[in-house]
Amino acid sequence: MHSLRMLWHFIKRLLHLVASPIRRDRGRGGIVVHPYRGYGSQQEVFVMGRVFRQAPLGRAIPRWGFFRDTADVARRIFRRGLADTRVEVYLGENLHQVVTDRDGYFEVRVSLEHPLPIDVSWHRADIWVRAKGEAPIRTQVEVFVPPPEADLLIISDIDDTVMFTGVAEKLKMLYRLFVKKPHRRTAFPGVASLYQALHRGESGKAERPILYVSRGPWAIYELLEAFFQLNRIPVGPILFLREWGISWRHPLPRRAEDHKRDLIDRMLALFDDLPCVLIGDSGQHDPEVYTDIVKAYPHRIAAIYIRQVGSDPQREAAIHKLQRELALTSCDLILAADSIKMAEHAYENGHISVRGLQSVKRDVADNPMA
Repeated sequence: MHSLRMLWHFIKRLLHLVASPIRRDRGRGGIVVHPYRGYGSQQEVFVMGRVFRQAPLGRAIPRWGFFRDTADVARRIFRRGLADTRVEVYLGENLHQVVTDRDGYFEVRVSLEHPLPIDVSWHRADIWVRAKGEAPIRTQVEVFVPPPEADLLIISDIDDTVMFTGVAEKLKMLYRLFVKKPHRRTAFPGVASLYQALHRGESGKAERPILYVSRGPWAIYELLEAFFQLNRIPVGPILFLREWGISWRHPLPRRAEDHKRDLIDRMLALFDDLPCVLIGDSGQHDPEVYTDIVKAYPHRIAAIYIRQVGSDPQREAAIHKLQRELALTSCDLILAADSIKMAEHAYENGHISVRGLQSVKRDVADNPMA
C-alpha cells in the first residue's frame, strides 16, 4: 500500500512539473513565447527560445489538481511550433531579427555594434514576436555579459556535480528529480561556497561567468532555478543539453555528450580571451569529453575538476588513465571525493582566495552528509 501511494505521488508530481510551463497562459491557449536566459561577451550575445501555439483549456477542466495537470500535459504534447515566425531581439541599441525554424525554435546571435554598459553584468533584452495574422507579442529575457575584470570562465555540469541525482541509479534519480521539492534535494557539501569563490576569484570582485549544462529537460528549468537560489549557488545561464519535450518529429533526445561538446566549443569561442575550468562528475562521460577538449584547445583549459560518484574500480582506473594522458599538458585533472580537494587545487593555482577556501572547508564541516 505504501509503495502504491509513493507511485501515485510520483505520477502526480511528475505530471505537475511537466505541465508547469503550460500554465503560464492561464488556460487561454494561443501563441506562447518561451525565451531562455541568454549569455554573451562584449562583442556578441546569444538568446534562444521557442514560439508555439497551444490549445485552450476546456471549460469543463478544473483550474488545478490532477485533471488540470493531465489536460495541460496533453496540450503540451499536441502544441505546434510556429515555423517562419519573425522574432526581433532588442538589446540596448542593438537589434537582430531571425525567423523560427520548422519546430518554432529561434536562436539569435546579436553582434554588439553599440556597446552595453560595463558596470552591470545582467542586461534585459526585449523580444517581439510577429506572427502572421496575429497581434505582436512582447516579452523580455535576461542576458549575462561578464565585466572586463573577469579572468576565468567556469563551465559546470549540474547532475551529480552540483547536486546529487544518482544518474547511475535511474529510479532514484527520477524520484529526486521530479518528486523532491527544491529545498529537500541534495546539494553536495561545499558546492555553494566553492562556486561563490570561483565566481568572485582571488580578488573577491571578479564576477566570472559560470555557465551550467545539464542532461535534464527544459521542463525542470524553474525547479533548478529555485534549487540554486535556495542553496546560495551563483546563478548563471542554465544551458540544457537536450530538448526532452515530447514530439512526433523528434521522439528521442540527442546524445548528451555530443551536445555538451558543441556547447563547450561555442563557449570557448565566445569567451576566447578567458582560460576555462571544467567541472563534472565521474558517473558519465565528463572526463572523456573534457580530456578531448584539452587536446583540441591547448593552454585554454586551466583545470578539470571531476566529482567522484560511486565506487566502481574500473571507472576509477579509466579516469586515472586520463590523468596520465594530461600529465604533460598545462591542465590538471583532479578526481575529488569532496569539494575541499577542488578548492585546495583552485587556491594553490590562484583561482580562488584564501577566504574562499576557508568558506568551503567550513561548509563541508557543517554539512558532512548534506
